[in-house]
Amino acid sequence: MVSERSLEVLRVIVQDYVASREPVGSRSIVDRHAFGVSAATIRSDMALLEEEELIAAPHTSSGRIPTDKGYRVFVDQLADLRPLTQAQRHAIEAFLGQSSDLDEVLARTVRLLSQLTHQVALVQYPSLSRARVRHIELVSLSATRVMSVLITDSGHVEQRIIEVQEPVADEVLAGVRAKLNSTLGGLGLVEAAESLASFPTQFPAESRRIVDLVSATLAEQVAANRHDKLVMAGAANLVRTEEDFSGSIYPVLEAIEEQVTLLRLFSEMEPDQHGISVRIGSENASFGLGETSILATGYASSGTELARLGVLGPTRMDYSNNMAAVRAVARYLTKLLGEN
Repeated sequence: MVSERSLEVLRVIVQDYVASREPVGSRSIVDRHAFGVSAATIRSDMALLEEEELIAAPHTSSGRIPTDKGYRVFVDQLADLRPLTQAQRHAIEAFLGQSSDLDEVLARTVRLLSQLTHQVALVQYPSLSRARVRHIELVSLSATRVMSVLITDSGHVEQRIIEVQEPVADEVLAGVRAKLNSTLGGLGLVEAAESLASFPTQFPAESRRIVDLVSATLAEQVAANRHDKLVMAGAANLVRTEEDFSGSIYPVLEAIEEQVTLLRLFSEMEPDQHGISVRIGSENASFGLGETSILATGYASSGTELARLGVLGPTRMDYSNNMAAVRAVARYLTKLLGEN
């Protein structure tokens, strides 16, 4: 049974090792932290932690480092997350607030999250298979070119150019646009695809050519990008921490290129009391990421289920700060998408 003081010793070992990357000894704990006991007593606590496989000696050094199990206990014992500074919160609002559409929002999100945590940042697109049609716009670009714009309630904008063989009158285009929005507005994308199949039958023969073209194009837009995908930034941060990996870093870099693998990992992660999912080291071995930790949480966009965002890095990471950053960015992203 690990005592409260032993758990506190584990906490400072994790914090000091994360900060210095040097094994932590009993003497440095006594010198740096106010335990009010002797180095011999701390050594006794460390022996208990080592017996419980929460810390280990990396070599003949007298210092100890946390094991995957030790990091897990540390994370599970976190009562509070370190709050972000006012400057960090302002940076989130200022940087993400400049985005104009969903693609740019998510691209900025991973860049910002990578900068805040110094880890690889990952953001999952909201699944368009669960999105609904917010608006459809048809814009005449020239006598024989029309742009079709599909906007979903998740903020996704899909544009296509339609080439027509003969000019389309503005009133015909306006009529098709109005009918599309009244028929498809608010429908899920699966339902919208079904409705588009019979949509041209609502128009007279003289309008059928343009309506057929518009319907076929919209069907392609509805089907496009309905699979889940990720945006990633900060892979260079892994290279900077290469010493934290026992072997070559290349298998890790190869693993994070496999979006299907990362999406499956995301889907298996369950949130803790902070609303954040944390998987550490050997818990990720089946995904080829046994020397990494992954922190993730959900964000929402209007009308869709939660998608995930998070960070990936070596097990030696600042869990408290990174969890706070992931949660703060997810909350602001939810707020931002809800306003758009």
